Amino acid sequence: EENVTVTEDFSRVENTYQMEAEVCIIFSDFGKMQNICNLLTEKLGTSITISPPHFYHTPEAIDTLRRQVCVTAVGNTRRKAQEVCRLFGQALGKPLLIKEEETKEWGSHIDSHLSHSADSQSLQERIQNATAYASCRVFAVFEIKGKENRRHKLL
Repeated sequence: EENVTVTEDFSRVENTYQMEAEVCIIFSDFGKMQNICNLLTEKLGTSITISPPHFYHTPEAIDTLRRQVCVTAVGNTRRKAQEVCRLFGQALGKPLLIKEEETKEWGSHIDSHLSHSADSQSLQERIQNATAYASCRVFAVFEIKGKENRRHKLL
């Protein structure tokens, strides 16, 4: 209910009253939006007009994307360091330093927003133009443990 706005307009045309309503709904689930639009079209027929969807990212969603990208970069760095350690017969220890060096964000919506009207774009083009991308470069230093020392401790 908090994501629904209803605007009603009553007017008199000759001897009848006419009501027009505009319902704006914010969806966070694309599939749910499609299902509701299909249901409304099926039930109301030609008496309803469904405007093309407007896609955008909330600040919270962009913040979540940034965090996920950074966590993934750290995980990738750890896996690569583990592979190198295995190659040299070493074991990777705990991280000593993790630093986010560079974060980049981009999306085609920045470039094409001005050049194309939303009405002239297909649904796929609108989704593509609203897609946000991010990358993160991290610097990490890990402790390296020799495997030989661990074997002697176990014996």
